[in-house]
Amino acid sequence: MDIFSSLAIITLSAIIHASFQLSVSVLMLLSGHSLGKKQTNIKIMRRTTSFVIGASIMTLLLLSSTSTLLLGIFGYNTPQIVWSIVCGLSVGVAVSIWLFYYKHEKGTTIWIPRGIANYLNQRTKLTDSSAEAFGLGLSSVIAEILFIIAPLLMSALVLVQLSPEWQLLGLFVYVIVSMLPLIFVWSLVGGGHSLGKIQKWREDNKHFLQFIAGTGLIVLAGFVYVNEILCNISGVL
Repeated sequence: MDIFSSLAIITLSAIIHASFQLSVSVLMLLSGHSLGKKQTNIKIMRRTTSFVIGASIMTLLLLSSTSTLLLGIFGYNTPQIVWSIVCGLSVGVAVSIWLFYYKHEKGTTIWIPRGIANYLNQRTKLTDSSAEAFGLGLSSVIAEILFIIAPLLMSALVLVQLSPEWQLLGLFVYVIVSMLPLIFVWSLVGGGHSLGKIQKWREDNKHFLQFIAGTGLIVLAGFVYVNEILCNISGVL
């Protein structure tokens, strides 16, 4: 696979990751609770900034550790069966996103285990420092691992085939692109925009984002299957 195709897969994977909304929801809750406590804008920005940094670092750690694990197991030439399994996983996750990602109720409640949801909700209420907000950012990414595992694995498989300098660029691209919604909401909160208006936009467009995430995974799986499986089979024949 050439460099352009590799970076395109990583970028599309990151866009799919960015369409997931759990970290954004937690950031909104954190901001809302902070505003409700009449905290200063400086304190709110410190905590929301720490949250975004925590989410970014956890994303970086998950992708880099997954790449390292795959490299240790399969080396630089990942078997085609592994590519096929990841493509199949991506299709399965895509279907589950279409069917289950948002609960069938008003608002933007996401299907995650209630224990995790309650934990995150309680932590947003109790978070009272930048360090706690940082940890909350870490937790928000882990809590959505069932959905983000597909784009993470796809990107990790591509990264292990690249040279070190391109691997660093791929990691940077994935983290930055996947964090764009968080950065956007963070900037809106810092600019004094109404949380109600931001939430209304999210509610009005949640089904579009849900469709984009699922469809993006299908397209990604199809592209990778054609390039990594079918093309190699044609070459052998």
